[in-house]
Amino acid sequence: MKAAYYERTGPAGEVLQLGDMPDPVPSAGEVRVRVLWSGVNPSDVKSRMGFRSKDLPFPRVVPHSDGMGVIDSVGEGVHGGRVGERVWVWNAAWGRPFGTAAQFVVLPAEQAVPLAAGAPDEAGACLGIPALTAMHAVLVAGGVQGKTVLVQGGAGAVGHYAVQFAKQLGAAQVIATAGSEAKAQLARDAGADVLVNYKQEDLTARVLDATGGKGVDRIIEVDIGANGTVDPACMRDGADVVVYGSGQSRFSLDFFPLIARNIELRFFMVYILEREHRARAIKCLDKLLDKGTVRHNIAHRLPLAEIARAHDMVGDGSAGGNVVLRVGG
Repeated sequence: MKAAYYERTGPAGEVLQLGDMPDPVPSAGEVRVRVLWSGVNPSDVKSRMGFRSKDLPFPRVVPHSDGMGVIDSVGEGVHGGRVGERVWVWNAAWGRPFGTAAQFVVLPAEQAVPLAAGAPDEAGACLGIPALTAMHAVLVAGGVQGKTVLVQGGAGAVGHYAVQFAKQLGAAQVIATAGSEAKAQLARDAGADVLVNYKQEDLTARVLDATGGKGVDRIIEVDIGANGTVDPACMRDGADVVVYGSGQSRFSLDFFPLIARNIELRFFMVYILEREHRARAIKCLDKLLDKGTVRHNIAHRLPLAEIARAHDMVGDGSAGGNVVLRVGG
């Protein structure tokens, strides 16, 4: 099979290679997916750059945890009726050497989820990390029914989904931040009631004005390192901040404004969600996909051969949406 891989960490153009590898064979409890689309996420870029560790966990890494394709064979113990299923996959490269940047990927059967009939093929490569992150951030701790929600970065890969899910799952009001009018329009089209240009406007003043001075019930936070000091001023007492990202590995927060108002901070990584939480998020996501109400902001569809370019766009933030690679079909 054709695959993209790297054998050392470093810049995309220097370490990513394209070559032939043996076709994988599913073991007991596994399925093999013929990959059509592979999704590129910031975590894929960070791993390849060696931000967490310069030492590779495996001699050769085929990157990307997200992808979409068709099951073409199954291992012992998996029902043969799954062959031919159109699926999206999650955690393909989490703790594993072989992700979706290849013509085939083998992984546990539960990590290949049937893709709703109405969802475009390439959208399936955006679900495992961006969409599930957004869904869990909306559903956690009782959900958002009747609540006011602020989505920081409402046009980002996760934020764009979070705006939609919050609105469709009962939020009374969704406020989103964006850094340009074009990004604001993306969030507006996704269902945001109020848009704040964080580069030009006073976020706290706008949020308090939009909520009658009460503040929001929940913030879905893309960058706690950058926004952690301003978030409390935008919140009502007893509200929570659901954090899925930070641009800084170390940051500081003011203790008294948080504890004096019973603000709760909730951190999570989508890769290690508890089984029941992941199952809940997948079930809810599947319902919305079946209804055909989910918008997918796919900014670039590139061939696998342009994987280095894709990594660079995701890494420098210039993509403007999700980036997916056409692998097969």
